[in-house]
Amino acid sequence: MSIDPSGSSPSGPQQRAGRRSIVRPAVTGSQRSSAPDSERVAEVRARAQERLHRQRGTLRPLGWAVLFVVMLGSANSDPVPGLHGKALAVTLALCAFAVTLLIAVRDGFPERSVELQTVVIAVMGAAGVAIPGLQPKGASEVAAGVAVFMAITRLPFNAAVAIAGAVTVALGAVTAAASSSSAVAAGTLVTVLVGVIAQFLKQSRESQDRTEILLAELEDARDEQARAAAIAERGRIASELHDVLAHSLSGAAIQLQGARKLADRERAVPPLRDAIDRASELVKSGLANARQAVGALRGDALPTVSQLPALIESYKADMILDVTLRIEGQERTLSADSSLALYRGAQEALTNVARYAPSACTTVTMRYEPDRTKLSVDNGASATPPREGMGGSRGLDGWRERIERAGGTISAGPTETGWRVDVEVPA
Repeated sequence: MSIDPSGSSPSGPQQRAGRRSIVRPAVTGSQRSSAPDSERVAEVRARAQERLHRQRGTLRPLGWAVLFVVMLGSANSDPVPGLHGKALAVTLALCAFAVTLLIAVRDGFPERSVELQTVVIAVMGAAGVAIPGLQPKGASEVAAGVAVFMAITRLPFNAAVAIAGAVTVALGAVTAAASSSSAVAAGTLVTVLVGVIAQFLKQSRESQDRTEILLAELEDARDEQARAAAIAERGRIASELHDVLAHSLSGAAIQLQGARKLADRERAVPPLRDAIDRASELVKSGLANARQAVGALRGDALPTVSQLPALIESYKADMILDVTLRIEGQERTLSADSSLALYRGAQEALTNVARYAPSACTTVTMRYEPDRTKLSVDNGASATPPREGMGGSRGLDGWRERIERAGGTISAGPTETGWRVDVEVPA
């Protein structure tokens, strides 16, 4: 089934890609069975299976009633079941019919292989024909009719028609040998009518199942269409942010760098240079946030705490920091917000270490507790002065907001040997 979005969604390559991603080619047979079902379709199939089990449970007492009728009719016919001669043949036919019928009405029988079901129903049909052949005045059509019903409802079409047709023809033959043509016509009509009813019930059930599955697939296609439209819209917004906001902030950052150099050359007063530094830091922070927002809109993967080792290695190589990572407790997967908040927290703390204590020994500790996850960044005293030209510490405000959105807390302050930052987020 192919669903093509309407013209209301944005045009262009992204939309066409979204359309191609939600096309669902029609599949049947083995192709459909091999395709993975969505959660909605799997739920519909489970409901259909439960409904089928309930229907079989409703019809199971009818099978026992049929067995009782066949046994009672055979016991009142001639010859009665026995252990010698023709009576023994009647006994064997009745046993074969009873055993196969009891197997066929069991709840797990439809889940068995088609070959096994075919053999069981074929034996049932043979016994159903043998009983009226041995006892012409018994319940001749009932046993054969049950075999026809089972064949039509349980087996694939070709096998069902073959067994039902063979049973009907054989029943007509044995009936013709002992009864009039009207009895043959009546017996044939009964089995044909039973087969038609069985086919009608089977088609009705399958039609209901197909309708529910198609509706579920249609809902899936609509959801995929909505997701594709949302992705296309996010892509458009990301492009607008990149083209307008990010470019403007980049230009502002360049201008502020020029203003800073001009202020140094003109020996501007310190408050002016500080104001330029703060403005430059704000622009850089805004540019970084804009790029992060663009990446999030385009579906880029956000960093997690699993990338802390790579982050620390980059600070060692780029900033020449003496920093180590410690992991305490059993590592586990955190929520996206908590994981991102801890990663950004470590990033901001290490940036501050590189800015204010570049030669300090620093330890980053990730501690997994039963209900909380903690990040600590502890640095000692630095033998070198703070680095210039790296701006102020305005990034701490954005970091604090991110931690609070994740439901966590942050604290920072001096220690006996340096500075320590502690972050806690829910487990």
